[in-house]
Amino acid sequence: MGVFNRFSEWRNERYKKKVTEMQSKGLCPDCRGSGLSMWTLNEFVHTNFYDCPGCNGSGLFTDWEDTSEYNH
Repeated sequence: MGVFNRFSEWRNERYKKKVTEMQSKGLCPDCRGSGLSMWTLNEFVHTNFYDCPGCNGSGLFTDWEDTSEYNH
């Protein structure tokens, strides 16, 4: 189980680093500030773009922080 725990810890630390980086830039971590999200079938077929559910399409970190369940 040690390998799975280390992988989980690595993923969590990586996500925390991404959130901290996006916070310093003021951008939504989910869409990287674009305000858009898209559903991808594979690397060649893309569907329509939708407003990012994390920031409701604004691309701002403050909006993402209000709607996310992420705890600092």
